[in-house]
Amino acid sequence: MAESTEPQNDNQLAVVATEDMAVRTVNKRYEGLRTVRTKAIKGKGAWYSAHLEPILVRNPDTDDPKAVKLRCNLCEAVFSALNPSRTASEHLKRGTCPNFNSLLKPSSSSHSLPPLSSPSSHKRFSHQGLNNQQYLLLSGGKEDLGPLAMLEDSVKKLKSSKPLPPGPQLTKTQIDSALSLLTDWFYESYGSVSFPSLDHPKFKAFMNQVGLPEISRQDLMYSRLDSMYEEAKLESEVKIRDAEFYQLVSDGWKSKTFGNGEEGLIKFMVNLPNGTTLFRKAFFPCGSASMAVPAAYAEEIMWETITGTCNVARKCVGIVADKYKAKSLKNLEIQNHWMVNLSCQLQGVGSLIKDFSKGLPLFKIVIDNCLKITSLFNNNSQARSILNKFLSQESRFSVSFGVFPLLYCENLQNFASITAMLDSFLNCVRVLHLVVTDDSYKLVVLEDSRATEVAEMIQNMGFWNDVEAINTLIKVIRSMVEDIEAERPLVGQCLPLWEDLRAKMKNWCVKFRIPEGIVERIIERRFRKNYHPAWSTAFILDPVYLMRDASGKYLPPFKCLTCEQEKDVDNLITRLVSREEAHAALMELMKWRSEGLDPLYAQAVQVKQRDPFTGKMKIANPQSSRLVWETILKEFTVLGKIAVRLLFLHATSCGFRSNWSFMKWVWGQLQVQSSVGLERVQKMIFIAAHSKLKNREFGNEEEKEVKLFASEDDDMLNEVFVDAH
Repeated sequence: MAESTEPQNDNQLAVVATEDMAVRTVNKRYEGLRTVRTKAIKGKGAWYSAHLEPILVRNPDTDDPKAVKLRCNLCEAVFSALNPSRTASEHLKRGTCPNFNSLLKPSSSSHSLPPLSSPSSHKRFSHQGLNNQQYLLLSGGKEDLGPLAMLEDSVKKLKSSKPLPPGPQLTKTQIDSALSLLTDWFYESYGSVSFPSLDHPKFKAFMNQVGLPEISRQDLMYSRLDSMYEEAKLESEVKIRDAEFYQLVSDGWKSKTFGNGEEGLIKFMVNLPNGTTLFRKAFFPCGSASMAVPAAYAEEIMWETITGTCNVARKCVGIVADKYKAKSLKNLEIQNHWMVNLSCQLQGVGSLIKDFSKGLPLFKIVIDNCLKITSLFNNNSQARSILNKFLSQESRFSVSFGVFPLLYCENLQNFASITAMLDSFLNCVRVLHLVVTDDSYKLVVLEDSRATEVAEMIQNMGFWNDVEAINTLIKVIRSMVEDIEAERPLVGQCLPLWEDLRAKMKNWCVKFRIPEGIVERIIERRFRKNYHPAWSTAFILDPVYLMRDASGKYLPPFKCLTCEQEKDVDNLITRLVSREEAHAALMELMKWRSEGLDPLYAQAVQVKQRDPFTGKMKIANPQSSRLVWETILKEFTVLGKIAVRLLFLHATSCGFRSNWSFMKWVWGQLQVQSSVGLERVQKMIFIAAHSKLKNREFGNEEEKEVKLFASEDDDMLNEVFVDAH
């Protein structure tokens, strides 16, 4: 009997889970459409959204939402919400709605809009004016329909508004607990929510409705802030104290190759052997986001951070930073022989774009040719008119963009802008061919000497192959940069990472028939600028990269290193230990080279699983590489100490990114030059950063918002997104 009951229970649970998911989907769709309509009423987004009001259809038995419908607020007709733009076209534009066209038709002077002196007069206007087909003349034309709908909604709300019932009576313990959670949320997400938001009438009404008192701004900015800061700081210090060693992370010295503006904030974090990252402090360079910091001063700040993090400087086994490899990091390494100071690979790989733009002739040729074409269509009105004529005939190009994106490259120093321009060119191959072969273009040729050259380029398939080649080149490197930022590789992964890059660039050369020699030289030059002997040493010591030989042994991959890299391994190992231990370390290295690791443990370390977010196969337990040295390989007393200090080192300095709104507020506070204000800013940054790193949230709220809107394939939402930008 019990056996027959279990499947039935499982089926019931599955049904409940499915129903919950369906309810969440319906609610999400409803809230999305409401957001779109609110923006439309304010004049942003699709014009028709102001007339189509989303409504929830509920299940009469359970009262759960089961569907979303759209109701026309002009004639009360109800439609499916699957395709709002199609509904608008069929119901509003094609005359199905009896009241829509009457709003746009001209009227005589005797039929002017009556004043809305009271709700009753508004009612007379709404029903008499629309039901009797009374025509209205709106001075702003169609654009007035949104504000008019907003006005009508306001009147409806005023008529139907009722005083809110008193909130529930909570105990002091419940109130304190709720306010504590609210404070945590406020500071941990600061930037998305600001102090003035606490004074918003709707927020105050909400607090009253749930039985909570108003939050004292004085309490929030001082006592609660201090309490949260001390708690986060204590938690961080305990973890650092318990760890045997750590790596200092310094990020923000250099602008990123790809990105939408800079934070102007230099952040110091700490990487612990167990994979935890902790925030230490923020540094504001000379009170300005754009000021470059001298290398000597940067070195001083880094050392002060090390001594301020822990009384024992030797606990810091290295630094990873996005700048100053040749000076500050090198000097600190020379002065402190136990340190391994690395440059950020996010910057290293990203800088290849700049290297190719300078060292690859094809890159400059393609950009120059594209700019010649954009210059013609920007500066010659007749050419632009022909282009717009053909664009208007292409359904792929939405009128929401206004100006055709091909005609604009925002910043030649920003490779994201260049990629956008190249994408636009490749999307418009057919249109541009039609433009230059159109009879009216012959007049442009007579007037403008550039027109002939532009026409020849557009009709030359070699030009388009080159455009695609450079566009693909940028995207290959950009994709690797994004992967590095997401995966945050360790130092042992650097050599395989660059080998992967070389393989991708070799495939690119073959595909687009680019000479491999010049590409290899550019990559090799950048590789040498970023290379550190720790790359080779960690690669050899990491059990993840052990290779099975013919006898079944799992041995370190020395054959993958060059002669120079093998020497680097010996030299780094002897530098990291005392003079007395150097010989023993090299002898243990020889033993490791010949014996390797027990096959069973080697296979266990190398077990991979599919990442649920990226779909890529990754090492299932990244900590196992270090743990093997601390447990199974204890006989390597000297080499083992080096291995555990190297294998956890990160090869990137990227941590979390702050919201743009938060940084705007921070720099506003810095302008005041108040010591109390600066201290408060530091505490707020610490709390927010501590929370983000604890939850492993390395992106920011703006990126999440973009992903949220990008997941909606409804053209109504897409139009709002475009208009908002």
